[in-house]
Amino acid sequence: MTLAVVRSLDWPRQLHSAAELDDFEQELVDQYALAAVGSGVGDSSIASDRAVVFGFARFIGRHLWTASADDADRFLVHQRKTLRLTRTTVQHKALALARFYDFVLARYQGDIHAITGHVVVQPIDEFNRPAKADYGAPRRIPPCDEEVEEFFTAWRDWLPTARKYLPAARDYLAASLWRRAGLRIGETLMLDVRDWRPDLGELGKLHVRFGKGSQGRGPKVRLVPAINSVDALIEWWLTDVRHQFGDDYESPDAPLLPSERRDLDTGRCLRVGNDALRSGLAAAVASWLPKWNGRLTPHVLRHYCASSLYTRGMDLKAIQDLLGHEWLSTTTRYIHVHSDHIEKAWAQANERVAARLAEPGR
Repeated sequence: MTLAVVRSLDWPRQLHSAAELDDFEQELVDQYALAAVGSGVGDSSIASDRAVVFGFARFIGRHLWTASADDADRFLVHQRKTLRLTRTTVQHKALALARFYDFVLARYQGDIHAITGHVVVQPIDEFNRPAKADYGAPRRIPPCDEEVEEFFTAWRDWLPTARKYLPAARDYLAASLWRRAGLRIGETLMLDVRDWRPDLGELGKLHVRFGKGSQGRGPKVRLVPAINSVDALIEWWLTDVRHQFGDDYESPDAPLLPSERRDLDTGRCLRVGNDALRSGLAAAVASWLPKWNGRLTPHVLRHYCASSLYTRGMDLKAIQDLLGHEWLSTTTRYIHVHSDHIEKAWAQANERVAARLAEPGR
């Protein structure tokens, strides 16, 4: 067993006034935030964690180093039962507290004991730590292959007759990227023209520069192969459609998916917004897949992409890399197979056994 390195805050060995104790507590939280900045955590995540820590201090009515597991129990019950916050929100608050106390225990437990006389404990333990909030929650189960194919076929056939062809074609392209390559909506709208790299790989690749980072860290970059006919979609878009939005299509820094609105200073197309892409998909669903109205979202299409690729034989690790997940366990929650998948797997296994037995010499 090794002892953690404890860094001194250079406070006097004893604090006497209430103001000195409050300042010491504030310094602990500030040091935690400083360490988070150094590790690359985003400002919004740091602010959120600080708010949770101070909220916990207000709830227990004492300084943070005096907290116990019982205090955490009462705090979490209050969040869930009294404030009626969602399971996800309560889970995030518990994890924020756990991270803060892990930091304090690793760096300053010796200082705190010497200065205050209290022994710091981790109030979030295996008994009160909330389970994964998505357990038991409604899952984003996507439509079946036939429904998705009929939906996109009807949408594609309608495009030439659309009253506003350009935004309609753009919304169709975005939804197709969610369906075929599993891109997130935020990743999609941040693509630039230069992010299409037909020179990479056999089919070309999309350079996703604004992937979702874990635990509030900055963008996670990845290259997404243009499988599943994505290469043909991008070529159609750049050859037949994109230039109709404006002359900026020749600029590598121009948005791949532009808005109809222009920048007043440069006259160039602005980048399409989140709401526009969501509205485009929602309108299409209402027209050609009404039974999924209000349920078929960009993220559900991302789930569909993972599920369809898995049923077609792609292994989980490849799907994990395609979607940009940090953990394979996250990818498994995106896989939704048909209810007869066990029977099909059994039949396929029997076929392989029969084929081996039929080989000469067996």
